Amino acid sequence: MEKTKWLDVKGNHDAFNIPSLESVENYYRKYSAVRRDGSFHYVHSTPFGNYSFISLDATPNPGPKRPYNFFGILDEKQMEELLLLAKESSRSNHSIWFGHYTTSTILSPSPGIRSIMSSATAYLCGHLHTLGGLMPVLHTRHLQGTLELEVGDWKDNRRYRIFAFDHDLFSFADLVFGEWPVVLITNPKSLLYSCVRHEPLERLLHSTHIRNHHTVFHSGCTILHYHQQCIRVLAFSLSSITSVTVKIDGVHLGQAIHLSGPIFILKWNPRNYSNRTCNIEVIVQDSAGRSKSVHHIFSVQEDIHLRFDPLASFILLTDHCIVARVLFVIIVLIQLSILITFRYRGYPEHKGSPGFINLTSFSLHVLSKLNIFYYSVLLLTLYTALGPWFVGEITKGKWGCCFSFGIFVDGHFLQGSLTFVVGILQLVFFNIPLMAYLCWSLLQRCCGHNFRSHLHQGKYLKIIPVHLLMLLLYIWQIYSCYFLHMTYGTLAFFFSPLRTWLTLLTPVIIHSVWTLNSTELGTFVAQLKSHLSS
Repeated sequence: MEKTKWLDVKGNHDAFNIPSLESVENYYRKYSAVRRDGSFHYVHSTPFGNYSFISLDATPNPGPKRPYNFFGILDEKQMEELLLLAKESSRSNHSIWFGHYTTSTILSPSPGIRSIMSSATAYLCGHLHTLGGLMPVLHTRHLQGTLELEVGDWKDNRRYRIFAFDHDLFSFADLVFGEWPVVLITNPKSLLYSCVRHEPLERLLHSTHIRNHHTVFHSGCTILHYHQQCIRVLAFSLSSITSVTVKIDGVHLGQAIHLSGPIFILKWNPRNYSNRTCNIEVIVQDSAGRSKSVHHIFSVQEDIHLRFDPLASFILLTDHCIVARVLFVIIVLIQLSILITFRYRGYPEHKGSPGFINLTSFSLHVLSKLNIFYYSVLLLTLYTALGPWFVGEITKGKWGCCFSFGIFVDGHFLQGSLTFVVGILQLVFFNIPLMAYLCWSLLQRCCGHNFRSHLHQGKYLKIIPVHLLMLLLYIWQIYSCYFLHMTYGTLAFFFSPLRTWLTLLTPVIIHSVWTLNSTELGTFVAQLKSHLSS
């Protein structure tokens, strides 16, 4: 342990409800190994070259309460600092970046964080926790060639990673703590994770001098060189390793011999496998009777490539902040366009039977022509997009104001990220359903019903689900008020137009639909009767 270099970096939970970096609540500054905020550059020096490790700290400052600390944020100054660190690492054999957030959950100015780290061999990250087990492997490659390797969390799933540089060829293994033996094949390396831009892949056919070093930080790292053409395996266990069996394409190649430490080697001739992709399998057993088998596809040719899982690539390469922002704006514009279009167009001339589309069009026509409902829905949509959602204690002892496009707190502005996701949920699961429910209710009124009479039509299977769905969505809106109160305090609860005020006003506007004077609907009733009789 005395030879271990610990490098740690903040995650979003380390910045959770932290009013400032100088706050006594900033436990990372006190209890971490590095005890410093911000990104940094560590160089591991060996006789055969230097290896750079660059931390990426994208935690927001100040750190808001949940849920608005899910995305990382980098400003122009931080991007410039990272660019300088990248330039400093240009003379190293390799540079490894490590951080908490995936690049897809970091909001960064142009040219973007992936461009800044383009010289890195790999970016090691976490944050997504394998999406609750749905995506146990979240690996991909940037367009610039950098690997992005998310690893599952330690807290609940006890996941960790070891990686090695073998003749400057990068290999790694994602593991579960307590499962032994631990095995990593360093030569030949996996074809899926090979990159000719960052690695000397020709060394799969050649090797040079002897050297062995160990470095451990966020993951375990071994840097090794050996002088013979041989298959090389790192094998660890609580008990002594008794056998390391190597197979290629199912053919037994032999037993690897122990060299030193965790290193096992087996001579081979890579040229015997130069014309195709092959599958190497290594089976390791220890004296306690435990066994572990690992395998991967390899190739000694440089022009062969494998593709990563498309879903994992989508999750890691998509800029989710931008997608959420665009989607939020599109939904708002669509809703506004529908309202304004029906407001200023005449009565739609429907032909044919009064089907779903015709009745929907008619109900939107009624809603947009009645001022109380038109302006209510219009103002709700505009307010969701532009107005302050609530005023409250954003971080401990610091008051702020939350908008769809960001959060103002203690003189700082945190760009909108998860706020757009919350805005989308508000639109899709309440605002738009409320608009649809008002349209449906107005259609019932135009058919000559009031609240009691429409329940006695005998069409319970059509009517009850509509009311039940709206009731469930209203309960969700009530719960959001409770969550707001528990998270951001009593002031936020009372000064939240989008949550508390809307929750109180919703029954009022629904009551207005069912109690609206029939004379105000006279024209629409006549239009509907005319359409139904035609």
